[in-house]
Amino acid sequence: MIRWMIVVFLALVLISWFSPVLQKLGFGRLPGDLRFKLFGREMFIPLTSTILLSMAAAAIAKFL
Repeated sequence: MIRWMIVVFLALVLISWFSPVLQKLGFGRLPGDLRFKLFGREMFIPLTSTILLSMAAAAIAKFL
């Protein structure tokens, strides 16, 4: 259980660290990525970007 928590924590740290780099490459602005304001706060749900990154990670994992 603790191993999975460490993996999830490290994945979140890496995603937050690579987020500005991925936004420069166009991730986060794809059709299907949702941005809206709710109660004065901007919410962002990157559906399409998440699917593309998951597919890339699965392809890399399959070849390794």
